[in-house]
Amino acid sequence: MNSIFTDDTKTGDIIIKFPAASKLFREYKIDFCCGGNRPIGEVIKSLQLEDKDLVKVLNIMYEQMQTTEEIDWMNMPLAELVNHIIHHYHAKTRELLEELDGFVSKVYRVHGERDLYLKEVYTQFYLLKDELEQHLLGEEQRIFPKVIEYDANNELESLEAARAEIAILEEEHEGAGEILKKIRQATNDYELPLNACNTYRLTYLKLEELESLTFDHIHLENNVLFRRL
Repeated sequence: MNSIFTDDTKTGDIIIKFPAASKLFREYKIDFCCGGNRPIGEVIKSLQLEDKDLVKVLNIMYEQMQTTEEIDWMNMPLAELVNHIIHHYHAKTRELLEELDGFVSKVYRVHGERDLYLKEVYTQFYLLKDELEQHLLGEEQRIFPKVIEYDANNELESLEAARAEIAILEEEHEGAGEILKKIRQATNDYELPLNACNTYRLTYLKLEELESLTFDHIHLENNVLFRRL
């Protein structure tokens, strides 16, 4: 078997080449969005995962998946990439935030006196909700129109206007990622209490779905869109 990935391959580059690996990375808490510029071997060592043979597993998984068609994110027209981000990630994020608005409040109201960590979940979720809503709107109003304009005219002025926003957006990505980590810590990796009701279970499932969606979203922007700009 030819090894596509080695210890020196950066985590973000692995996800660009092999998006399905994101599930494995989340399982082992490997950062591929904000920390996507670290070599996988370095990350494995820092997390003490040497016994998992993750690089070998990645190569086996990649070889098995070659029968499916891959999306070439690095060569997709920029306007098409932006539209995909808006119609998939932005739309789904807003939908999840709206659903979770009711769930998180209800679970905290009903179970907060018993499960004290729910106060932290409640606080961090609404901080995240506010940040993400502002962030999505900022992307759609500030940077994405400039990217689409550059894709249409290929002029340096349009490119520089888009680049000027990148540092701000990357900082916002870092902030969202940190909040999601705090929610995961507060819930002990979404470990449900005994006899958790269906709303409790659904809330945790939706929070994990939001985490997964956000990390994939950040990866596609930090490691694909922003890199291409």
